[in-house]
Amino acid sequence: MALEAAMRVFWERGYDSSSLATLAAEMGVSMPSLYAAFGSKEALFREAVELYDSTAGAAAERALLTGATAEAGVEAMLRSNADMFSDPGTPSGCLIVLGGGTWMPDDEPVAQFLSEHRRTDRNLIADRIRDGAAAGELPTDSDADSLAAFFASVINGMAILARDGASRAELHAVVDLAMTSWP
Repeated sequence: MALEAAMRVFWERGYDSSSLATLAAEMGVSMPSLYAAFGSKEALFREAVELYDSTAGAAAERALLTGATAEAGVEAMLRSNADMFSDPGTPSGCLIVLGGGTWMPDDEPVAQFLSEHRRTDRNLIADRIRDGAAAGELPTDSDADSLAAFFASVINGMAILARDGASRAELHAVVDLAMTSWP
């Protein structure tokens, strides 16, 4: 699938370093066909990110939302991300975290798009924590937003560690430590 090939290119190289020529070649299409289908590199990137969210990124969200408790959901989400980030069959790290780069002024809409995705993910974590607090799983005065920001930071850090070559075991050790901060 052509869009899947584009997703892999953006995941491996990031937005800035993914040339249209490379994208077209990896997708097996001509440049005119790429433009006809997507209109621009930015539009292609946005579609590739949406594909990533619905495929590679979906397992972590599912784990978060289906955990028996908020704590179990957060831990399962972190472990799912650790597994995906270090899967030898996919590019290392996370497209949403690492897909950006050094932004030029023309790339600001792409930077905002990725930022919105990360904010949405952080809000999902905060909502799951709030639900857990309401269910009596953690103190009702727990700061869900700060906890969510912390766990989102752990995810972002694990993505970078994976890109730097961290193993699955190393990432799971990070999860073990992160979970000791659960209130």
